[in-house]
Amino acid sequence: MNVMRHTKIVATLGPASSSEDMIRKLVLAGADVFRLNFSHGTHEEHMKTATIIRAIEKEIGKPLAILMDLQGPKIRIGGFEDGSVSLKQGAKFVLDRSDKFGNSARVTLPHPEIFDALKEGTELLLDDGKIRLLVEENGGDKIITKVINGGVLSNKKGVNIPNAILPISALTEKDKKDVAIAGDIDADWVAISFVQTANDIECARKLVHSETGLLAKIEKPSAVKDIDSILDASDAIMVARGDLGVELPFEAVPGIQKMLINKARQHRKPVIVATQMLESMISCHIPTRAEVSDVACAVAEGTDAVMLSAESASGNFPEEAVKTMAKVTMRAEADNLNFFDCNFENTTTFATSAKNAVKNDAVKFIVVFTETGKCAIDISNARPGAPIIALTPSAKTLHKLALSNGVQSFLIDEIFTFTQVIEVAKSIIIDNFDAQNGSKIAIIAGMPFRTSGTTNLFYIHTLGNDKSQ
Repeated sequence: MNVMRHTKIVATLGPASSSEDMIRKLVLAGADVFRLNFSHGTHEEHMKTATIIRAIEKEIGKPLAILMDLQGPKIRIGGFEDGSVSLKQGAKFVLDRSDKFGNSARVTLPHPEIFDALKEGTELLLDDGKIRLLVEENGGDKIITKVINGGVLSNKKGVNIPNAILPISALTEKDKKDVAIAGDIDADWVAISFVQTANDIECARKLVHSETGLLAKIEKPSAVKDIDSILDASDAIMVARGDLGVELPFEAVPGIQKMLINKARQHRKPVIVATQMLESMISCHIPTRAEVSDVACAVAEGTDAVMLSAESASGNFPEEAVKTMAKVTMRAEADNLNFFDCNFENTTTFATSAKNAVKNDAVKFIVVFTETGKCAIDISNARPGAPIIALTPSAKTLHKLALSNGVQSFLIDEIFTFTQVIEVAKSIIIDNFDAQNGSKIAIIAGMPFRTSGTTNLFYIHTLGNDKSQ
């Protein structure tokens, strides 16, 4: 299972892929992280799926991360008398607090807490941006808008408000109930949807176990503006291009994606690129050439992971989608000469040393003894150009590192002496990788052992003899 692929693959599970047999196939195809989408399914169903993931992980011997994706505060309109209406450009359309069914003149907006945020000139996007409304007057109980882009609008369609910070929490009551079972499903990461500011992450932090990673989904313009603070508050981010592409001009999304990846790496935090990466594979066994280029560009830009959504959750070819993602990412890494040539000013000393050892001393493997995973993530961020082998006594760290670029992790017993460090590192490399005598390995550890934040050892060992530096 120790494939030399650096970019990780996140696969969303759903009706097409939640069976034990299919999850096993997805792992063998290359999935590293499984996303459980809490917008759908029951707690019982998610717990059953998580149990299957852990059983297959043990069977195959590959660490797998479980990503719990919370639904978040999705804003929707009410229903219509006839199920849908046709809105004409230039017409007036009212959003109000009435509990009556809507018609071509009005509809309920059952979110009283956001009425104050809808000022004159605020733009509303309905049904993934297909319908555009402009607020002309806010009377407190009803909002008069002008239809900018018309079309057919049906029941319960979503509403996006791109240019306002809404007075709502990123965690709904449903989310709070869902996150309460994060421990029961052994979630390694919890993804917070519709993050607006760093405060959303800080509030969520109070509800999850300290070892569980918090991942901020960047899908609102306000989050893009506050990205530095959000990265400081979170443990990873996701470039969620679906809603981001609705709330921002679609032509702006590629540049924002690149900026967010760079920001994440500057803050030394993992980053996932998501949404419609292999969308055509929902119904076709091969991707479009444009989708292949999209995945390759994300790899070239330095993302830690790429994600499959409906392709693996409800599509006809979940296994083929993961295999395709694995092939494209590996080829993109091989073809992109600059993939391992990105440097950031805040790269840590050990990360820089590891990268220099690969470049100047022909080091083939970087072995990191880590309690929390932080040192391994820092080295991953430097993209050293060699596999990063993270050895940890923590099962939670083992799983969380499945998201980090170029990191392959192993669970080990406690280490007490420097001699044990050398012997365990050699044993892991020889038993699991195609390492020849004469191969150099860089060993990074902290003394005293089992003490977080004490990384102070950098040691180069040559397999097959006693030459070390």
